Amino acid sequence: MFLGYLRGAGAVTSPVSRQMTQEPVLLTEFHQWMHQQRGTSGGTLQNYSRPIRDLLKTVGDPSSFDARKLRKFVLERSKQPGWGRAKVCTTGVRMFLRFLIAEGKCPVGLDASIPTLAHWRLSSLPRYLQSEEVERVIASSDRATPVGRRDRAILLLLARMGFRAGDVVGLGLGDIDWEQAWIHVSGKGRRQMRLPMTQEVGDAIAAYLQDGRPSAFTDRLFLRSHAPFRALSSHCAVSSIVARAMRRAGVKCPSRGAAHVLRHSMASSMLQQGASLQEVAVILRHRSVQTTEIYAKVDVTSLRAIIQPWPEVEPC
Repeated sequence: MFLGYLRGAGAVTSPVSRQMTQEPVLLTEFHQWMHQQRGTSGGTLQNYSRPIRDLLKTVGDPSSFDARKLRKFVLERSKQPGWGRAKVCTTGVRMFLRFLIAEGKCPVGLDASIPTLAHWRLSSLPRYLQSEEVERVIASSDRATPVGRRDRAILLLLARMGFRAGDVVGLGLGDIDWEQAWIHVSGKGRRQMRLPMTQEVGDAIAAYLQDGRPSAFTDRLFLRSHAPFRALSSHCAVSSIVARAMRRAGVKCPSRGAAHVLRHSMASSMLQQGASLQEVAVILRHRSVQTTEIYAKVDVTSLRAIIQPWPEVEPC
């Protein structure tokens, strides 16, 4: 639009060429197949698309796929930093091969050539902030500005209610029951849950709605702060908001995914205050308490009660 205005004003005379990037037909068909057969979300398919594009560009037509080429591609991509990124690559390519097999465009059994990444359950530690650091992050939002009111409401949903970044993005105006003080959340796997809304969270959301949220043709609760006023694009937008709040508060983010750090911080704080793993699992909406067990590794108070002295070493 800006270039069109400049051309109309005579400031720009040469036409500006726009290079359009078109998705491969196979990738589009794969998206449709995954939606129909598995109900996969658009965000997950977007993550799968990156390695699949590289696969088609590097290896070529699916008719030329073989186990050696596929394993070489996956192993090269797995050298990139981060287990999660490598996992997305292997899972995305494996599902793409299953789609090709179902469509008769690839030999049966070729999906078994994709190696499984080694990963040991509970081998890592959840990264979290101390309670005083969380309070500084929340307080860093300027409640006198529309952006500050929006950011404060988002931070409270993450830090007080354990929302995932994706939960915040998908939250709609109709998901809040003001009379009964409930928030309806569609979490992982589109699981619908109803959570009690605290007074603090409700006040922050109401302040944003009354004097902060711009008018827009969408029922999503949280919108961009600059025109065009659209819903937040993805979980990355929420993490960016949290990362900026941490910088304002002078708090160092201990890991990637700033929004998820606040979720970890809430779970760790609950354990330190005496909550059980079952209670934490309910708040975090984990399907199994086994997912919540990783937080037991940071419950220092409980660990001290069962610690055994090392031979010939003074106890802590």
